[in-house]
Amino acid sequence: MGEFEKRGKGEEGKFALDNETRFKAEARRNKLLGLWAAQLMGITGEEAANYAIEVVKSDLEEVGEEDVFRKIRRDFDARNVNLSDHQIRREMEQLMATAVKQISEQS
Repeated sequence: MGEFEKRGKGEEGKFALDNETRFKAEARRNKLLGLWAAQLMGITGEEAANYAIEVVKSDLEEVGEEDVFRKIRRDFDARNVNLSDHQIRREMEQLMATAVKQISEQS
């Protein structure tokens, strides 16, 4: 195998690892987001854990995070949780940073 082919294989491996890490971080962020949202809606215990799983699953509807945002927004509106879109998105960003840190610490 030539040097160019080795380099290509290395880049493919890095790309796959980056995608896997991003997927894990997004799933972790969504779980943390679900637990955060559950707390604000007064959901506790096993019901909160189940809600967090619902949030994780909501991310499978479409590419990107808008499906997750819409779920949280709808649920907050239904439960009269008064947070702005900006506050929800800011929490999503902060929890993504937390999730990435947790994933990197596990490696």
